[in-house]
Amino acid sequence: MGEMRKLPDNVALQYSELMQQCIHPAPDGANLSFKSKTIGGKRYWYLYISLGKRRTEHYLGEESTELLDTIEDEKALWESSEDDRSVRARLVAMLLAGGATGIPANEGKVLALLERSGVFLAGGVVVGTLAFRAYANMLGIGWHSELQTRDIDLASDHRFPIVIPKKRKPIQLVEILLKSGMGFIEVPALNRKSPSTKFKIRGEELSVELLTPMRGRETARPVEIAWLGAFAEPIRFIDYLLDDIQPAVLLYKHGILINVPAPGRFAFHKLVVSQRRRSSDNEKIKRDLTQAEQLFSVLVDGRPGDLILAYEAAGKMGGKFQVQLNSGLKLIDPEISELVKNVIGI
Repeated sequence: MGEMRKLPDNVALQYSELMQQCIHPAPDGANLSFKSKTIGGKRYWYLYISLGKRRTEHYLGEESTELLDTIEDEKALWESSEDDRSVRARLVAMLLAGGATGIPANEGKVLALLERSGVFLAGGVVVGTLAFRAYANMLGIGWHSELQTRDIDLASDHRFPIVIPKKRKPIQLVEILLKSGMGFIEVPALNRKSPSTKFKIRGEELSVELLTPMRGRETARPVEIAWLGAFAEPIRFIDYLLDDIQPAVLLYKHGILINVPAPGRFAFHKLVVSQRRRSSDNEKIKRDLTQAEQLFSVLVDGRPGDLILAYEAAGKMGGKFQVQLNSGLKLIDPEISELVKNVIGI
């Protein structure tokens, strides 16, 4: 196994500072503009969104004092947060220069779109390899192997409806992606009658997939996530990840605040996932175990309490989860496996 890098203390402090800054939204109005049209002697206002190579037009309404005030308030908000964005952008640049983990520009653009749409404020959780990348800066280290993926896996628990303020409509995620100008298309479900749960950029590998916990009988039927205006693929045991989430910042432009599962839960869940895959999925199984192994090697010393709490929660998931967890634990580096067992007391 390659060597893991520990980030300098000043870089870890800069990450904490960026996290504090990002908790307060700093909308920048990037790619947004307000324009009016005069038709039949009356003035109508539109919001233009430019993303990728295309520009989309959204009708706001006939000009009124109330509408003009709303537009001015939005512009004032962009201007008032300019200093905050400058501070955050400088911190992001310093972190990257100090060896922290960044994300590719394409992923950054999509995640910035999701953040701006309110997906993470409303409780959406990033899972999968992108979450693993986020843990590097959170834990103050650099992974020896990141095993890149071009999938953005977004999870939400459909059981708990998000309370949307009266003034705010539910997020229409499908519409946001398809009208983003980035070239997103729906990936048809295996059952053509089922709604799509995955969206990819035409001609690229980058995709956004929606996931939600599977409870009860085995099913592949997509589940509606009302607050997202979208459907998600039900996945067994993903509720274990969603029951304990934490904020993290991705290093792109002036920082993107997302939600990720607690790192201890992520590591144990990866062991379980490795045992649930088809035996032919060798590369994915290897990735699961490598990510779990790297996380464990950091947490056993730095945050052993995370592992204790995550293992206690695993005990409430039922026998199958526990059996698969223990099977996965036998497949990682024996030395790291023993350290984990000593921490959790098995």
